[in-house]
Amino acid sequence: MYKNIVKPIIDFFSATIVLILFLPIFIIVTLFLILANKGNPFFLQPRPGKGGKVFTIIKFKTMNDKKDSNGNLLPDEDRLTKVGNFVRKTSLDEIPQLINVLKGDMSIVGPRPLLTTYLHLYNDFQNRRHEVKPGITGWAQVNGRNAISWDKKFEYDVWYVNNISFSVDLKILFKTIVKVLKSDGINAANAATIEPFNGK
Repeated sequence: MYKNIVKPIIDFFSATIVLILFLPIFIIVTLFLILANKGNPFFLQPRPGKGGKVFTIIKFKTMNDKKDSNGNLLPDEDRLTKVGNFVRKTSLDEIPQLINVLKGDMSIVGPRPLLTTYLHLYNDFQNRRHEVKPGITGWAQVNGRNAISWDKKFEYDVWYVNNISFSVDLKILFKTIVKVLKSDGINAANAATIEPFNGK
């Protein structure tokens, strides 16, 4: 009952309230990113949701589109702007996903939606992460986020699928607040983002 009825209701009203409260910050971050990126402040990308159904995720864009002499995008760490780095460290880049929650694509708490290019790489165990809606934060995020291995990330995701409950969601939200305040586990070691999943 909680997963299919209570949780979606809580998600909708929570996302509405938080989005209204954070509206001034939303506007300010948008303006700063327009200047830092010299253009679009939003990052839009297809991601797999519940059942593998693809939707478009909305985030603040923390990296610019600078390219090398051959027209290829520069490495992530070279494209991460100062404003973007601050937005990422404070997890403000996640705010626009509240729109995804209102649309029903995502939940406040759940496994993070990964790239669609990974879908064919998952084994049966890893694919179980798609049995629930993806979330803005999740069990893997409060246990290491980008600083843990892919195996451990999937292990945490499936644990959540097996143990989803109101009390677990509250625990994850509390831990998320602590993580955000400490800016803990934002990046993988020596990298601006985690290494791509290769199916191993």
